[in-house]
This record gives sequence, C-alpha cells and structure tokens, in this order.
Amino acid sequence: MSIFDETLTMNNGLKIPKMALGVWEIPDTQTPKAVEEAVKIGYRHIDTAQAYGNERGVGEGVKNSSVAGDEIFINSKVAAEIKNYKEAKTSIDETLDKMELDYLDMMIIHNPQPWNKVNQSSDRHFEGNLETWRAMEDAVKEGKLRTIGVSSFEKEDLDNIIKNSSTKPAVNQILVHIGETPMDLINYSQENDIVVEAFSPIAHGAALNNPQVKQMADKYGVSVPQLCIRYDWQLNCVVLPKSANPEHMKSNAEIDFKISDEDMAELKKFTPVDYGKADIFPVFGGKM
Repeated sequence: MSIFDETLTMNNGLKIPKMALGVWEIPDTQTPKAVEEAVKIGYRHIDTAQAYGNERGVGEGVKNSSVAGDEIFINSKVAAEIKNYKEAKTSIDETLDKMELDYLDMMIIHNPQPWNKVNQSSDRHFEGNLETWRAMEDAVKEGKLRTIGVSSFEKEDLDNIIKNSSTKPAVNQILVHIGETPMDLINYSQENDIVVEAFSPIAHGAALNNPQVKQMADKYGVSVPQLCIRYDWQLNCVVLPKSANPEHMKSNAEIDFKISDEDMAELKKFTPVDYGKADIFPVFGGKM
C-alpha cells in the first residue's frame, strides 16, 4: 500500500488521508501548480485556510489536476478572527465561491482565539467558537461541508464543543513535531475519537538546524524532514508538511521506514527547537 493510500477513519465514518500537502505561505499564483504537482506525485489531501489567501489557487489546482476532484480531500479553515454565526456562515460560502466547489470535505476553526490574541489573553472565546461551530454544523446539513473540526484547541476548548453541541470535532489540528510533542493533548483528542492532525512537522524548518535531530536521521539513513514526518506519522497523526517544490513533496512522502520504540521514546524527550525568525508566527504565540 502506498503512503498516499493510508487513511484514518474519523468519528463520522469518513476517511481522511494521513499524508497531506500544506500550502501555508505559498502565494495564490503559485498554488495551482503546487497542487497539480502534488496530485501527480500521489497526494490526495490538500490543506488550506481563509487566512492563507490561496484558496482560489487550491481550487484551480484541483480543477486542473490529473484526477477527479472528488478523489481529493480538501480542507480549509474559518479565519481565527471570526467568532459569530453570521460571519462564519458567509465565510464558508465565500470559500466555496473562491474555490469554485460545490462542497468542501472539511472545514475547521483555525484557532480558538483570534490571531492577535493568541497566547496573549486568557479568554478562550467559548461562546464565539460555539457560534462559529453552529454555522459549520448548518453548512454540513446544507451539503456544503462533509465534516468539521478544529485547530489548536486545548482540552478546555474541545470540552466546550463536545458538551455544548451535537457534533463532536472530527479532527484537532495541532502543532506536533520533535521537540514539541503535547502527548496529553494528543491522547485526550484520540481518546475522544478525534483525529489529530500534525502541522509544522519540521518546526518551520528549525529542525534542520538541530544536531540531535540530524544525528537521529543519520542513524536511519534518512533526511531530517523524513525523520520528522515519520515521527508524527507513528504518533498516528495526519501529517501536513508544506512545500511548493515537487522534489521536496516527493521526498517528504518517502517515509517507508520505522523508528524503533526506543528511539520514539527518546525523540519525545527532545527539548524544544529554536524557531529563530519563526517565533513571530502566531502559532508560537507572537502577535500578527
């Protein structure tokens, strides 16, 4: 079985491909080509967001790709700033218009807090997230979305949705990489039948400069990105490496090796990597 054929089953019975292409920071004009190349290589899961500004490009790439659109799992995200029903509902329609699609396989809430408040405030926006969630639930009923999930939700954020709505999140997309392995949150999500998606598996490239990670990659005769992606894969996560480079896309998917249990345990203990300039990104607590 190809890496690209491997899936996880979500709590609504739908399958989600474990290997995905992330398109954050890829300009809209370059995104169609990136998506086309990824599909040609074998990717069947594309992850975008309203905040990325390239939904249109993803839609174009899917339309021009070598396989039927319904064979590709497409996910986008409601912008983190939207915390009310009306705006959320409108934004979903706008996403479908931009992508020229009748429906999306999945839509998720991009963050429990607006970007300029990420990790800067104790307000978890429980009510606002429930409003957005309700709009997403209605979009599912209307056939505009097949499934819905969340991103960067902590235990309390997940509990808010689980206890106060009729739909459990299908996925929780969180930061997971060597040096940043939130096992409590991974376990809590998975125990609640919520698929974990790992974004930034290579820590925005910072893992490339980490001698410990390089040493472990050398032990397996693989590249640092391959080790990092395989690590998240063995945590039973959907993995979202991003790239516009076909060679990197291909290499990122060449993870047909196994990290031993002993080395997985060792990698879990690695100290946080130095993100360098990436520290400004909101996912690391910076202000946008």
